[in-house]
Amino acid sequence: MSENLDWGGNPTPLKVMDLTLRDGTQSLFATRMRTEDMITTAEMMDEVGFWAMEVWGGATFDSMSRFLGEDPWERPRTLRKYAPKTPFSMLLRGQNLVGYRNYADDVAKEFVDLSCEAGINVFRTFDALNDFRNFEAVVERIKANGQHFQGTICYSLTERRMGGPVFNLEYYLAKAQELEAMGADSICVKDMAGIIAPYDAYTLIRALKASCKAPIHLHSHYTSGMASMTMLKAAEAGVDIIDCCLAPFALRTSHPAVEPIIVALEGTPRATGLSLRKMLSMGEELEKIAPKYRDYWMPNQMAPIDTGVLVHQVPGGMISNLVSQLKEAKALHRLPEVYKEVAVARTELGTPPLVTPTSQIVGVQAVLNVLFGKYKMVTNETKGILYGLYGKTPTQPDPEVRAKALKKYPRGSEPITCRPADVLEPELDKARERVKDIPGADKFDVMTSAIYDITGTQFVRIKHGLEPMPAAMKGKTLDDVKAEDAIIAECKKQAKEKQGK
Repeated sequence: MSENLDWGGNPTPLKVMDLTLRDGTQSLFATRMRTEDMITTAEMMDEVGFWAMEVWGGATFDSMSRFLGEDPWERPRTLRKYAPKTPFSMLLRGQNLVGYRNYADDVAKEFVDLSCEAGINVFRTFDALNDFRNFEAVVERIKANGQHFQGTICYSLTERRMGGPVFNLEYYLAKAQELEAMGADSICVKDMAGIIAPYDAYTLIRALKASCKAPIHLHSHYTSGMASMTMLKAAEAGVDIIDCCLAPFALRTSHPAVEPIIVALEGTPRATGLSLRKMLSMGEELEKIAPKYRDYWMPNQMAPIDTGVLVHQVPGGMISNLVSQLKEAKALHRLPEVYKEVAVARTELGTPPLVTPTSQIVGVQAVLNVLFGKYKMVTNETKGILYGLYGKTPTQPDPEVRAKALKKYPRGSEPITCRPADVLEPELDKARERVKDIPGADKFDVMTSAIYDITGTQFVRIKHGLEPMPAAMKGKTLDDVKAEDAIIAECKKQAKEKQGK
């Protein structure tokens, strides 16, 4: 096979970034994996030769401070002690940082400075609307700190395959040119729903390689079952870097497993050079830890993929939110209606890509539209999108919907067209005020409070001993798991004996 392919004019070893310790755990275990359980694997990873290890960002910051009782800033510092050689990557939501709204420039710039100080090297920077004006503040600081700015394009569709009037090849090439003009050190195509088809990936990567100087990186979740095929076609097209996870934390809503990709490319010009033996050893280590997190696993379905996403294109995390909201309203039977309304509401709100936070915004509004009538109830976040607080949407929102939603909006009924952060007041001083009476609070604690004014500030108080740590934050140990297993085994034994009698 390899003799008949030109490998996209890039017959060099394919680089791999490992996502196991961040997106893998977020996708499969609700970001509940504790730092202590990552140390041995991280130490082993450092000897493998990954392009980078993603260890931070995304939901990590929220989950650690709200559910795990861990200081988010300590994770990269701790892991760096055990993995000193491999670059650390984080997922940065542009002006949203690691939150769910745009933050003022003073917070955005300080956050990047502190992240660099904590040990982050590669900043995978994305914006839910692909409005790169939301990159300006953070990119200036990434560059000033001498770190790697990975400009990211959120991959989205309005049809089953790439094309149509919005998310077509020209759209993605134009976005890539914007990122190059901003000085991107690499360009990532971020397929958060796992909907990029293998041959579309081939076409897109070939075109990007022909038009961009920066290395091209592909990220695709396994949700639909296409991602491994997609990565192979991307390798043939000349992609420089791909994302994978170690097998125990791969597949389902996570990412392709690295082990079969290593073998599939052996003997070709794109062979990764990574050691399968080392991967298997790390997988064995993860298997020892995984039982602690089995409560977050989803064992209630046989299929390891969601073929429905091939039709409705709704990311897995968004689906779970929709189901949760409908269960709460005792209206789960209306889920098919909500799926249809998601597509309609998305168009009416300007066709945003469905990724945090826009996926949640569109999803919640779709549920409200189904339960209470079209835009009878409008969330503040929906109003924010229609007002322009999140940036410029790929298409124009429906003017009637916008007028109805913004009728009594405190910021005004006329949407803004400027960079969203230009209308935001500085926020750091307010955060400093919130933690000023907490003994020992430092600049990292100020930032935690700035990102999450309520839960973040509460965590800082817990961290410094002003509030007790809730029992739920203390986590489950392997001894707890073994004890549970013993109880379950005894119950099964007694039930079997009872049946025998």
